[in-house]
Amino acid sequence: LLLPLPAAAWGPPFSGGLRSPQRRWPVPYRRFDYRPKTDPYCQARYTFCPTGCAIPVMKEEDVIEVYRLQAPVWEFKYGDLLGHLKIMHDAVGFKSSLTGKNYTMEWYELFQLGNCTFPHLRPGMDAPFWCNQGAACFYEGIDDAHWKENGTLVLVTTISGTMFNEMAKWVKYDNETGIYYETWTVQASPDKQSTVWFDSYECSKFILRTYQKLADLGAVFRKIQTNYTSIILFSGEPIYLGNETSIFGPLGNKTLAAAIRDFYYPFKPHRTVREFFVDLLKIIDRVILNGQFYLFYNLEYWFLPMKFPYLKIIYEEVPLPIGNKTSFGI
Repeated sequence: LLLPLPAAAWGPPFSGGLRSPQRRWPVPYRRFDYRPKTDPYCQARYTFCPTGCAIPVMKEEDVIEVYRLQAPVWEFKYGDLLGHLKIMHDAVGFKSSLTGKNYTMEWYELFQLGNCTFPHLRPGMDAPFWCNQGAACFYEGIDDAHWKENGTLVLVTTISGTMFNEMAKWVKYDNETGIYYETWTVQASPDKQSTVWFDSYECSKFILRTYQKLADLGAVFRKIQTNYTSIILFSGEPIYLGNETSIFGPLGNKTLAAAIRDFYYPFKPHRTVREFFVDLLKIIDRVILNGQFYLFYNLEYWFLPMKFPYLKIIYEEVPLPIGNKTSFGI
């Protein structure tokens, strides 16, 4: 188990004929007509949005301050540990001048990051089982200590009550149609101009969409630097494999199905330190030594021919959007 296996052992069990025709890159994130119920098998260690509330309707004449919020992932448990790796979580805060009330809005996984990134291999089920929904959470209050201690709490713009209410309508649409968390950004190389094959869909992308919506409504943002975390895989052109039915169904490709299950097996939760290191060596062998990764995106499977540097966590600037002051009659 500890020795690198020949490339053929973990090579893609399909012919070049499955390579996709000319596609649009990055692959567009798929939206849905409704959010399905979650399976009871999917359980979270920490409850999703425990104090959530409905988004209030603001008075048109209200002036609402908008705050950029950022803190290390799992800061409540590990403090600034992941902050040193620039693995950050993003949110947005609001403060009403009429009521004095504060609110926080964020988007994150229903069942924690690991479940969104890798599936469960359940007994008696051929296909990997995913608990990968994400959703928006809105609640009253801003935890100043949480955001300030190891992160960011800074005013970025002010908006009217009318603009806030329009944003709330958009949030409802965005949340009901964009339902699956996508951890990975996949691109051809570290070069900024390189082709992006897949774009992630996680907390920072929700905040960027929210800022853009506010800019479209007429919000004018302050000129401050804003950085966000991305976890990037580096790959040659991806190869489309199929969906759950075409791969794991009665008429599916049994060899390919077995290869996908085998790939995901080492990513399971580990009970002992020895088990963790054994599986870590398997992951290194498959992803780095043999350059292979199976990606699940839009409920479909892709093969990624991995290449150096394989994986990188970046914390790069994405400027605040430039709004149009006349967009909303301001």
